[in-house]
Amino acid sequence: MTEADIRATVIAELGNIAPETDASTIDPHADLREALDIDSLDFLNFIAAVHKKLGVNVPESDYAKLLTIKDAVSYLMQKTG
Repeated sequence: MTEADIRATVIAELGNIAPETDASTIDPHADLREALDIDSLDFLNFIAAVHKKLGVNVPESDYAKLLTIKDAVSYLMQKTG
């Protein structure tokens, strides 16, 4: 899976979590929870959706590694090989 594929998946799943916001316009370095105005449960739903789409298990200890689009894409690239 390419970086572009993973980025597209992340943005699509964020769009599903916060449909009132255009996730593709978010600063890749911005905290997703603040940029999308989502709560912890929404963030967990994002993690679950990424797991389902990409098959990447994200342990709770790694949640902080997915707080921005840039970080999420980097983390998921490492995990998908």
